[in-house]
Amino acid sequence: MVTPDSIKQGIEAHLECEHVEVIGDGQHFQAVVVAAGFAGKSRVQRHQMVYAALGSRMREEIHALSMRTLTPEEWRAGG
Repeated sequence: MVTPDSIKQGIEAHLECEHVEVIGDGQHFQAVVVAAGFAGKSRVQRHQMVYAALGSRMREEIHALSMRTLTPEEWRAGG
């Protein structure tokens, strides 16, 4: 069973993050990911970075994940 915690750990293990929050009900998940590596990247590129961090889990285990991806500066500004 996929849990918000397991998704959070997967993101943090493969992407250097300042902050990660994941909530969900086992089927649908929402994440807020704050990473300096997002600077200069489009929203699509940022999401691709998170998908890459989760790898095959995105295809096999996680059916719906919506994301807010922010740089630390955007996060501090209330992103």
